[in-house]
Amino acid sequence: MSEQERLVIKSEGVPQSFKYAVGMHGSKFLHALKEKKILGIKCPQCRKVYLPPRRVCGPCYKEMTEFVEVGPRGVIHTFTILRYGFIDPETGVQKPVPYCYGFVTLDGADTLFQSYIDITEEEKIQIGKRVEAVFVENPKGAMTDVKHFRLID
Repeated sequence: MSEQERLVIKSEGVPQSFKYAVGMHGSKFLHALKEKKILGIKCPQCRKVYLPPRRVCGPCYKEMTEFVEVGPRGVIHTFTILRYGFIDPETGVQKPVPYCYGFVTLDGADTLFQSYIDITEEEKIQIGKRVEAVFVENPKGAMTDVKHFRLID
């Protein structure tokens, strides 16, 4: 991957005293988010699909190089509804309360993806419910490009 393909992520005006490199796999994942696609990576031995991608399969210790598109739909694995004020560390913006945060198993993936879940129909949010990723209008190649998941059944 060339220098031009590496992403630089800024914290929306919030000063940070450290630098963090997402690496080759993370860069490919974040570039895909800019295209409103979600990429996982498949183990050549056990065929488990990891999201977000990582270099080595934990159980098999095999290097992974096969990227696969997953989602954008999936199933709520677990969630919590928060009813207290919170400043989002990614954006520095206060989250409106209540809000929902959860772990989703995307179609085609074997691991969990963390994100916000739309709370418009709070009474319908349950483990096992089908959801779909909603992307921000102008993705930048950041985890916040997935705005939230919305219920689809």
